[in-house]
Amino acid sequence: MKKVAVIGAGASGLMAAYAAAQKGNEVTVFEKNEKAGKKIYITGKGRCNVTNDTTPEGFLENVVRNRKFLTGCAYTFSPERMMRFLEEGGLPLKVERGNRVFPASDKASDVTKCLEQYCRDSGVSFCFQENVVRLVRLSDGTFEITTAKDKYFFDCVVIGTGGISYPATGSTGDGYKFAEKFGLKVVPPRSALCGIVCDMAAISHLQGLTLKNVRVSASVQGKEIGAFFGEMLFTHFGVSGPIVLSLSSLLNDVQDFSKVRLQIDLKPALDDETLDKRLLRDFDKFKNKQMQNALDELLPKSLIKPVLAQAKIREDLAVNSLTKESRRSLLHTLKTFELKSIGLRPVEEGIVTAGGVDVRQIDPKTMQSKAVAGLYFCGEVLDVDAFTGGFNLQIAFSTGFVAGNSIN
Repeated sequence: MKKVAVIGAGASGLMAAYAAAQKGNEVTVFEKNEKAGKKIYITGKGRCNVTNDTTPEGFLENVVRNRKFLTGCAYTFSPERMMRFLEEGGLPLKVERGNRVFPASDKASDVTKCLEQYCRDSGVSFCFQENVVRLVRLSDGTFEITTAKDKYFFDCVVIGTGGISYPATGSTGDGYKFAEKFGLKVVPPRSALCGIVCDMAAISHLQGLTLKNVRVSASVQGKEIGAFFGEMLFTHFGVSGPIVLSLSSLLNDVQDFSKVRLQIDLKPALDDETLDKRLLRDFDKFKNKQMQNALDELLPKSLIKPVLAQAKIREDLAVNSLTKESRRSLLHTLKTFELKSIGLRPVEEGIVTAGGVDVRQIDPKTMQSKAVAGLYFCGEVLDVDAFTGGFNLQIAFSTGFVAGNSIN
């Protein structure tokens, strides 16, 4: 039996604590907040999209960075195993669009309660409101943890402190500092799953407009790097919503956003020929109207003027005066409505943090540091992240389980 400290009572820390306790270890969790799972409470708008009902392969396909590193733990503790784990713990689940899994109660707090109960039933001790301010490895290979209240000694330490997104939840980059103190490289943290900032000159009046069933794509220097279909939202800073969030995770390495081209296909279900026929029908129906009043059946009212402006068509132009060339320009704009992107929202606003402890320094089979025996990392503190849909929490659970389960 070993004495194990877990720093952080989030998703990965709770899972690591449970798994380590199940191996017969004496486990203590240190959490700076007054309760466990502070960030879990706000995920999925308070509902907690806890995982995704998919295969290990399906999960890995949605990992943005360091997919290969996660391959082993994706099979060791898969989404299916996570779902079974929660249901056996007394938490009924439901599966929604996109195979997103939620607690049947729609309460994120029920997920935290289930995880914490698993830990307590396994003999895990908790030290809440006890921030770890110092972590050192002693000459005999053990670890000394210092908090504002006391000093503690452990055989092994698991760091599951999260990233730096949503710092109000306690994610303030503590794990990065601990890693660097031990000589580990930390990949600079960046925003992931965040809004995209745009030039608002032509779209400021669109704030609050939601578009469904559209396709958003991004290209850098003419090469498309990603595209997503679904729902998006115009905001006070630019655009957000599920498909924009996912796209942002492919853009956070871009240094010069003047090279980024963001386009919306407003009618992805229609090819050019079908959309042209639709335009011809509408224009025949509204032939005696002005262009600004002829697209009401095709577009939200607030979107008509910016679309016409981008197509270089006057709003007051009579429909029956529209040339074939102008109609083609309108069709092109409907399929490639362009937004001038300026950058991403700050990392503090990202749903998760990209970057973190360089995984080349971590054994993927155990989550243990290759350089420091007895030191483990799991969850968002690592340089791994994924798209929306429950995949980031699954990363936390899978890496947390592997870390805890590796301590014998």
